[in-house]
Amino acid sequence: MSFDPLARARTPSSPEFDVFLWGTVFLDIIFAGLPTAPAPGTEVWAEGMASCPGGIANLAIASSRLGLRTSLAAAFSDDDYGDFCWRTLSEQEHVDLSRSRRFSDWHSPVTVSISFDRDRSMISHGHPPPVSATEMIGTPPSTRAVMVDLGGVEPADSTWVRAAAGAGALVFADIGWDPDEEWPESMLEQLAHCHAFMPNAVEAMSYTRTDSPLAALYALADRVPLAVVTNGADGAIAIDATTGEEAQVPALQVDALDPTGAGDVFGAAMVTGTLAGWPLADRLAFAALCSALSVQQYGGSLAAPGWGDVVDWWHALQANSSSGSYHQSLVRRYAFLGELAPHVPPHANRRASATIARHADVNDV
Repeated sequence: MSFDPLARARTPSSPEFDVFLWGTVFLDIIFAGLPTAPAPGTEVWAEGMASCPGGIANLAIASSRLGLRTSLAAAFSDDDYGDFCWRTLSEQEHVDLSRSRRFSDWHSPVTVSISFDRDRSMISHGHPPPVSATEMIGTPPSTRAVMVDLGGVEPADSTWVRAAAGAGALVFADIGWDPDEEWPESMLEQLAHCHAFMPNAVEAMSYTRTDSPLAALYALADRVPLAVVTNGADGAIAIDATTGEEAQVPALQVDALDPTGAGDVFGAAMVTGTLAGWPLADRLAFAALCSALSVQQYGGSLAAPGWGDVVDWWHALQANSSSGSYHQSLVRRYAFLGELAPHVPPHANRRASATIARHADVNDV
């Protein structure tokens, strides 16, 4: 059962979807709780393992678990890995795959993630999709928002993004690490079609040629209506020109086990709050909370929280009688959840296992 954060905004003429995505789905195989990184010629036993759809699936699952009607266009192989990822996304996570396609003679991209000492290493293998995004998608579906990785959008594939924006969709953009560390300013020209840009502090400073996250935020706010800069343990800062708001929210103090997918969870939560019309400070706080909940679990999309997890956290916060300054700060910062929690069904969706093995045991480590 899912809570619909946009229920009040829905009308008979509302878009079919809340979020539309395109990208590559990987099969993620996760080994967790290793005592050390494996050395050449040795074997290391992991305390836990699981498998789940990864890549763009992290973002799709994070969005769907937060109650957004999510549609994904991606290439899937017709091999067993492709069957598993397709079934998990469509049947378990309720992600629409009507614009995705299955392909023969193309194998599923795979990533092996190894978590140890609160960090991770990954090994990936895959090939480009057999067709371009524009060819696969055609005319984008009616949607409130699209989420794109500017580093992964080739000029030839940007047609669908412009078409979605022209039809009224808000474009939320992120960008990954530049492996060449050249940080071309020309990348920011793609922001002309974007409503929001949500890089981390290093990326934001590098692309804007600034020397602080705040300076980078102001530079980006000149380019997009909603600029957000995340800064790890220092939290996040944002400016929303459409509402005239500026906000800063600290990160939650949690024991982070695995950061895989935390950025996707943050982005999905920001989209949720924006589409729901929440104040900017509440949007940032909600995104920080969802991200913090995800890093306390192993496993990429497995760790993305649902509304059940959010309300569980809120109830635990309320039940805590601590008078400490940090606790009281959380109570004040997340007071807005008190208005939402009564509307969340008792059996609202929570984190779910998705593993080729019979049981996932990453939550036990």
